[in-house]
Amino acid sequence: MEPILNIENLTKVYGNTQNQTKALNGITFQVMPGEFLGIMGSSGSGKSTLLNCIATVIKPSGGNIIVQGNNLGKMSSKEVVAYRGNTVGYLFQNFELLDNLTASENILLPLTLHGGSEKKSRHRLEQLAESLDIVDILDKFPPQMSGGQRQRVATARALILHPKLILADEPTGALDSKNAKNLMEKLSILNQEEEATILMVTHDCNAASFCKRILFIQDGVIFHEIRREDESRGEFYARILKVMAQLGGGSSNVF
Repeated sequence: MEPILNIENLTKVYGNTQNQTKALNGITFQVMPGEFLGIMGSSGSGKSTLLNCIATVIKPSGGNIIVQGNNLGKMSSKEVVAYRGNTVGYLFQNFELLDNLTASENILLPLTLHGGSEKKSRHRLEQLAESLDIVDILDKFPPQMSGGQRQRVATARALILHPKLILADEPTGALDSKNAKNLMEKLSILNQEEEATILMVTHDCNAASFCKRILFIQDGVIFHEIRREDESRGEFYARILKVMAQLGGGSSNVF
């Protein structure tokens, strides 16, 4: 099986020659189809820079990002737009929903921006609304929803066009523990039942315990990796917590 994402010796340098900061310092890893991979690290470790490079929000200083055999650095502007619309889906910490659109309209927005079959997307909307438990709020506007509902609507929007790769940036960061657990359970089900490939940046050990594999970043390099073996989520959480304790981060209670 070929990797869906291949990161090769990725670097990102900020500043001029005399005052440089290496946010990424030669990171290499692969993501396989259907994987649920977590990226963890303390503040300033480079994890958000990594995700933004994959999302084409910022341009790396060196190395390669290869998605489904296509090198992002060699894509034309038109190909990058197609990549952003059809290959990747984005799940943000602060939801990024439009307050003047209903939940249904927000979810279908990528269809308007990037094209696609309206009939198929409507059917997909019904499927996602059912699995994410948002059927009863499709006609509501974001200000009328709870934080957990808004994030589940944002999740449906990220998945509406069947992206090959979901990029999640601290998706539980604006949620309380109950809604965070609910969201992670929904993402886990989507990963298992639809084989959705998810790459999630998080500092939250609870959220990370839903992943199948975790890469830990420190000072722009990967310094440790763990996989969830034949163990409970609580046991995996405990292993995550031990690694994060070395970085000076973590949380005290598993949800």
